[in-house]
Amino acid sequence: MIGLHHHNLLAKERTAVLKSLKEISLSSINELSIEMLTQTEPFVMRGLVNDWPIVQCANNHEKAELLLKMSANKAVPAWVAPAQEKGRFFYDKDMKGFNFAQKNLFFNDVLNWLIDNQAETDKATLYLGSTSIDYILPSYREQHDIPCLNHAPLVSLWMGNRSRVAAHFDATDNVACVLAGERTFTLFAPDQWDNLYVGPIEFNPAGQAISLVDFDNPDFKRFPKFKHALENGYEVRLKPGDGIFIPSMWWHSVKAHGAFNLLQNYWWRQAPEEAANPTDALVHALLGIKALPKAQREAWKAIFDKLVFDAESAEHIPEHARGFLGDLDEKQARRMRQLLKRQLD
Repeated sequence: MIGLHHHNLLAKERTAVLKSLKEISLSSINELSIEMLTQTEPFVMRGLVNDWPIVQCANNHEKAELLLKMSANKAVPAWVAPAQEKGRFFYDKDMKGFNFAQKNLFFNDVLNWLIDNQAETDKATLYLGSTSIDYILPSYREQHDIPCLNHAPLVSLWMGNRSRVAAHFDATDNVACVLAGERTFTLFAPDQWDNLYVGPIEFNPAGQAISLVDFDNPDFKRFPKFKHALENGYEVRLKPGDGIFIPSMWWHSVKAHGAFNLLQNYWWRQAPEEAANPTDALVHALLGIKALPKAQREAWKAIFDKLVFDAESAEHIPEHARGFLGDLDEKQARRMRQLLKRQLD
């Protein structure tokens, strides 16, 4: 009882200081515009996809039947965590591996298992994350789509029972729509990196560095600056039909509450198709700059500030002669990649 009481106190301390997100109301999904999705702060869209057939289904069994009718029933990678992990996907105790296993399962089998075990609260966590909807449900988007997102977004399905995904950020902008169950989103601005105690860049559960803090049971002795993150964080609970916009680089953790949860999300970039992944540049900078003496690192920092982050840094050079400092296009991106390949080899 003492342990449970301590956990409840920590949970209350954590949630008491988190702020509410801005919310907007839309009478139709057609009122959502791409201009609205260029904001730099997150916001909630209550009832965004209420009109979608899967949201209008009377219960989870009907939702599953709808998906089964559209399913291509292909093999998909799924995560399985034992019951004692209580839905948290994370590292193992010594951070040499992870506390879950990845298995290739057929989509229909995952869906049927989740539906058949809804009444069980002590089951393992089965989690299907970031699965291409076009791959597994070829006709689904004919009736379930966001019209204004014509930037060739990556559209994914997330499905599982109760789960907790550690805080991470995406380089892309993100709209997430809850289709079944309820989810809590906890968000922090990009400037909270230092207060979130971020883990390894290249060794992590799903390709993005994550916060090492257990948001449900934060260890403030080990992670004291997390209290500062909480003072600047946001939290919201979404129901089926609700949507949330998460701008690029915003930290977010996601907790699925029900025994059957569905979420659909869209990722897209406000950048030319030719643009590379910024994480690759970060890794290259760690390789080439981090080990330099401090004075040299400071010199390179000034150069990066001028050439990378100052949009007017090449105005003194004739446009035809700016080369890599000019506007990015397909030809220039190809030349840059060729140069990097030669140098890295």
